[in-house]
Amino acid sequence: MSEAVEDIKKNNRVRSVIICSLVPGIFCAGADLKERAKMHQSEVGPFVSKARALITELGNLPMPTIAAIDGVALGGGLEMALACDIRVASNEAKMGLVETKLAIIPGAGGTQRLPRVISVSMAKELIFAARVVDGSEACRLGLVSHSVGQNPSGDAAYLRALELAREINPQGPIAVRMAKLAINQGIEVDLSTGLAIEEACYAQVIPTKDRLEGLAAFKEKRRPHYKGE
Repeated sequence: MSEAVEDIKKNNRVRSVIICSLVPGIFCAGADLKERAKMHQSEVGPFVSKARALITELGNLPMPTIAAIDGVALGGGLEMALACDIRVASNEAKMGLVETKLAIIPGAGGTQRLPRVISVSMAKELIFAARVVDGSEACRLGLVSHSVGQNPSGDAAYLRALELAREINPQGPIAVRMAKLAINQGIEVDLSTGLAIEEACYAQVIPTKDRLEGLAAFKEKRRPHYKGE
């Protein structure tokens, strides 16, 4: 997965990324506890650090990322989904940061990303209690943006994620990347600094051919054809 993330990061032709699973009923169930039980204490920290680094790289991809959760997303699985820009789940999907049940804490970003996505107090409640919620409840909490009824194929969330990607992909790709950068960096700072970040990102789209294409398409009443230039 690290290699795939690295390849995608370097590919300017990629407009959006959907993270999903080909295993029916499971998005990502988290760490293999049988494997973890065999680890020496000295091995655990580096193992978790490697997972944290991978999920951080996923979160730092320049293009929009969508997690399609059609099944169980527990522990590191939910942490991976939290690193995505948008999350879509089936109503029956199960999600939770359940680490406290094992006398540990989320170690791949969960304690930091969950309270940034939902309220701080609710994030604490879910983590402290190791609570698992379904897709409908996750949508109510704001943990996922969309919750959809599952279909016989078991890929309803993936199909909804595809719809979202098809909405995003026709837009100016450089503009979308700059918007993501402005939002991600801006929410970590005060408003004044955030506005400066927005100004800097806006400056990056001014000299692009895509901006001129957008203006020309509007004038000529046609759909724009953006090339990411």
